[in-house]
Amino acid sequence: MAEEKNSKQRHHRSMLLDSMYPVVALMLVLVACVELCDAATVVDVYRLIQYDISGVPFGSRFSSLNHHAASLSFQHGADLSRSVLILPLRELDIAFVQDYISQKQSLGGLLILLPQTFRPGYIGGGETQEGLRVLLAQLEKLLLRTNIPFPVYFAFENEETDAMLADVKKNDALGQQATATTGGYKLVISVSEPRKIASPTITNIQGWLPGSRADGESNQLPTIAVVASYDTFGAAPALSVGSDSNGSGVVALLEVARLFSTLYSNPKTRGRYNLLFALTSGGPYNYEGTQKWLKSLDQRMRESIDYAICLNSVGSWDNELLVHVSKPPENAYIKQIFEGFSNVAEDLGFQVSLKHKKINISNSRVAWEHEQFSRLRVTAATVSELLTPPELLESAGSLSDTRQHVNEDSIIKGVKLVAESLARHIYGHQGKDIQIFADNSSLAVNRFYVKSWLDSLSQTPRVAPFLSKNEPLIMALKKELEDYTAEVSIQQESLDGIFTFYDSTKASLNIYQVASVTFDLLLLLVLGSYLIMLFSFLVITTRGLDDLISIFRRPPSRKMKIV
Repeated sequence: MAEEKNSKQRHHRSMLLDSMYPVVALMLVLVACVELCDAATVVDVYRLIQYDISGVPFGSRFSSLNHHAASLSFQHGADLSRSVLILPLRELDIAFVQDYISQKQSLGGLLILLPQTFRPGYIGGGETQEGLRVLLAQLEKLLLRTNIPFPVYFAFENEETDAMLADVKKNDALGQQATATTGGYKLVISVSEPRKIASPTITNIQGWLPGSRADGESNQLPTIAVVASYDTFGAAPALSVGSDSNGSGVVALLEVARLFSTLYSNPKTRGRYNLLFALTSGGPYNYEGTQKWLKSLDQRMRESIDYAICLNSVGSWDNELLVHVSKPPENAYIKQIFEGFSNVAEDLGFQVSLKHKKINISNSRVAWEHEQFSRLRVTAATVSELLTPPELLESAGSLSDTRQHVNEDSIIKGVKLVAESLARHIYGHQGKDIQIFADNSSLAVNRFYVKSWLDSLSQTPRVAPFLSKNEPLIMALKKELEDYTAEVSIQQESLDGIFTFYDSTKASLNIYQVASVTFDLLLLLVLGSYLIMLFSFLVITTRGLDDLISIFRRPPSRKMKIV
């Protein structure tokens, strides 16, 4: 009898469990539905650079985010230590940001929204207001020179971010700051913490156009070098394309190389000068790549350089370019170079001005690329639209330096200036009103070539420590020089040890619209009540009321019998 009774009890339990399966399944479905209702919007974001100079930290020191969103409409004195402050550039108060950072106030994170016109490669309509460019430059300067103990990201405005910000502003204005209790928007970036980049490299690329020797001549031909630094530096490495600084200089060098390759391909028009073209790296870091490239040259080859022309930022000027030199203007070589430029500029309808800046050998700061040549007693000059040299790690690929603000007509004028002055010097036509690279001739500047390379570089971030040794960009530049010059070679060196960089430059931001805890508790109560009622109904209809009562009845205690 006892065995039969136990069998019935096991059967009843089995039937009860069977009746509970639909309820459990329903609970899982409801929980899943609750999770899915907090759908995420994913936005690409770009982290503020993190670097050290001689061990001193700069930039954003963290990368992961998991906080609620807040806006500038928050109440004065609100605690933002667990909030991500969203700052559209259009509404940015630089004084507020400066005060907030300088006072080291706690902040969960900072998200800066940029207009779409600042996106690399942007080709849509509309122009960026000059005031926004100036404001962005001020913001970059502030962020780059500060040690910031919270994550800082940049993103571009779109419909999702606009809708989120409008809701956040509305709630903040009502004093309903987003928290776990009140709900709102939650911003989540799940990435590992930044790590040091081990042994960052800088890569230099050079190519030759050998000159023509006279029969029986044994002396080494003189050389003219044309140089441009191709890498960039900016607040967000993944956005630092440097269309003007120094994408325009790279494009100009490639076009000059293409023009002279046509002349030098014919023995009858090959000049009695070697032409050396170099694309150098490390420009933002005191032109370290240029220094190491020069020192790697054979001494006889370096001594054969008659002079060097460095190209820097030639893509957004109108009527005047500047020729920056280190040697005194009275120097015979400097006079010759400047007179050549002046004559060509006059023929082309614009002007050039000479700017002299004496270098201090004891100071490690190198303001212009030509100064690395001057330190080795090689005559050199920098052609640029810039009146003064940029500060260290500034104006070398800022967020505002995009394709939209560079004019290929300016680059073409710069190419004509350099190419014509070099040709007149090489072929002995100084002071003569002739145009070797005249428009509509076989030697005319190729506008399509200039535009295509400018467009390409304006979509390619080029911060050296984040470029691999076989970076597609480096391989593309190498191939381009191989098409127009000979003996193309690559030199790879380690970046100076005083600079330390950290990875994690780009991430995905997940935006969740979350309900308040009160709503969650109310929803849980309703669901719980519903499930209890449903479970009770199923048990009563299938097993009877007695079985339902037996489920909640406390089982009788069992006493041990002592024999």
